[in-house]
Amino acid sequence: GDLPFCGSVLRRAGCLRRCEEPRLGAASRHRAAEEVRADFQRRVPYSYLQRAYIQLNKLEEAANAAHTFFMANPEHMEIQQDIENYKTTAGKVSLIDREAKQHMEDYSAGVRHYDKEEYELAIDFLERALKGYYSEDEDCQIMCEGPQRFEEHEYLEYKAGLYEAIADHYMQVLACKHDCVRELATRSGRISPIENFLPLHYDYLQFAYYRVGDYVKALECAKSYLLFHPDDEDVLENAGYYEGLLEGTMDPDTVKPRKEAKTLLRRHKLESHLLQVAAAGLGYTYTEPNYWNRYGARQDEHSVPSSISSELEDGPRLSVAKKPMPKPDRELKEGGPLLYSDVKFVYNSQQLNGTQRVLLDNVISEEQCRELHRVASGIMLAGDGYRGKTSPHTPNERFEGATVLKALKYGYEGRVPLKSARLFYDISEKARRIVESYFMLNSTLYFSYTHLVCRTALSGQQERRNDLSHPIHADNCLLDPEANECWKEPPAYTFRDYSALLYMNADFEGGEFIFTEMDAKTVTASIKPKCGRMISFSSGGENPHGVKAVTKGQRCAVALWFTLDPLYRELERIQADEVIAMLDQEHLGPSEMSINPKDEL
Repeated sequence: GDLPFCGSVLRRAGCLRRCEEPRLGAASRHRAAEEVRADFQRRVPYSYLQRAYIQLNKLEEAANAAHTFFMANPEHMEIQQDIENYKTTAGKVSLIDREAKQHMEDYSAGVRHYDKEEYELAIDFLERALKGYYSEDEDCQIMCEGPQRFEEHEYLEYKAGLYEAIADHYMQVLACKHDCVRELATRSGRISPIENFLPLHYDYLQFAYYRVGDYVKALECAKSYLLFHPDDEDVLENAGYYEGLLEGTMDPDTVKPRKEAKTLLRRHKLESHLLQVAAAGLGYTYTEPNYWNRYGARQDEHSVPSSISSELEDGPRLSVAKKPMPKPDRELKEGGPLLYSDVKFVYNSQQLNGTQRVLLDNVISEEQCRELHRVASGIMLAGDGYRGKTSPHTPNERFEGATVLKALKYGYEGRVPLKSARLFYDISEKARRIVESYFMLNSTLYFSYTHLVCRTALSGQQERRNDLSHPIHADNCLLDPEANECWKEPPAYTFRDYSALLYMNADFEGGEFIFTEMDAKTVTASIKPKCGRMISFSSGGENPHGVKAVTKGQRCAVALWFTLDPLYRELERIQADEVIAMLDQEHLGPSEMSINPKDEL
């Protein structure tokens, strides 16, 4: 009956309760609130630690605290700049991530040695990574047995019977345990896991063991990999090759896949089955993720190393060669008409050493630059567009900004000339049409954000500057130079597709716009701003960019971000369209450029 089962549950609960307090203290001390857990997940305490270490003049500890925080918050540009400052003031700093997942560190080290063809070292680190992975998996499983939130039943009227309540709780525990595969494959501060993470260990190892002459281990790891992907033709062929090498010395059938891999996969399949049964029978919503996607493959440039090229016909192959890049939703084109006869083409993508880039001159005239600068002086506020922060990217410059809607509002109220306010709207629309046409987009390009911004060098703070006015970043993904990746996930503006910067002046020092490689260091193109010049480019990780320090004067530009998804249209732009339509109806502000304000709708 139920009594033996319930008695076992009660005894285990009592044991846990008795063990908990003597070892961890009262529940109030170790069962943290959800807000506290979230802060630790985001490593917020390290931001405070950094400031505390600065006060104590412990710069190396401060640098490590800042680095630890930054690894989970790569979009935090102030911390990024702090780290660069530590490197300068504290000399050579070896940054340490205090919360690094050791199995992930060992895996990365193993891959680096593998890429250098240092196979014995690669084996050491990858085996250590596997051991750490399975240990972390045990911890993850145990942590899932803690308190759970009943997200689908958070209402007062929820009343469940004994078995319903047990099922509700257990299914959440089970879903948590099932997701440990994703948790252990995800870097700190990321949402997306490394694809095919656990199988990749065995994939690297099977080839590394082959290269050091350990064919038994090579076959063992190949068979372990095939547990996850039994139809992988290349590894099946590798396994057959290793078996051929072992024939005559031993029976290859005695070499089995690794026990821990079999155990984990068996458990994972049972978890999946139970979750799907619960979804069908108890009304849960559950979709089984693809935890081991084969598109996550080893990043080898060669099919077989040159040192054994004589074995090319019969030797083992890599399971998959280069990991395929995500295919764009549309064909990338450029070179379309510029629409306006006065606009001058300067450089294309090839000349700018990149992809989807264009540099144009004479987009607006000298007089329009001066008029726009005058209206900027009348409407800009320090920190506008930067959540009130007057120095959001560097403490050595002051940032001021304004939006199109604000300009039109000030013009309507008579605080700035209406004609000048209208000019801001018109030139941003002109820029949009040029970008849409030049890149030959077959769908409408919408504004996602429009911002007139000026950055001013602060006097007395320009000596020995080594920071950037705007650190290297990408516009729709989180740039991760160490991993050579750009993670298209929140808090990045993932909906942005194209960007443009229209410059208003050149009477300042520094402030060059730069493109870099994914490493955020290697400059591929540098552009000196001047009146009427516009640089436009696709917003993804293919175009990391930044702005060099403005060391004297004020640099002003209209910054424009566009999207192909109408769901992410700029709300203020829609409101500005309505203001323009109203002004046209009242014959208060005829457009100099004859642009239909509803053209983008």
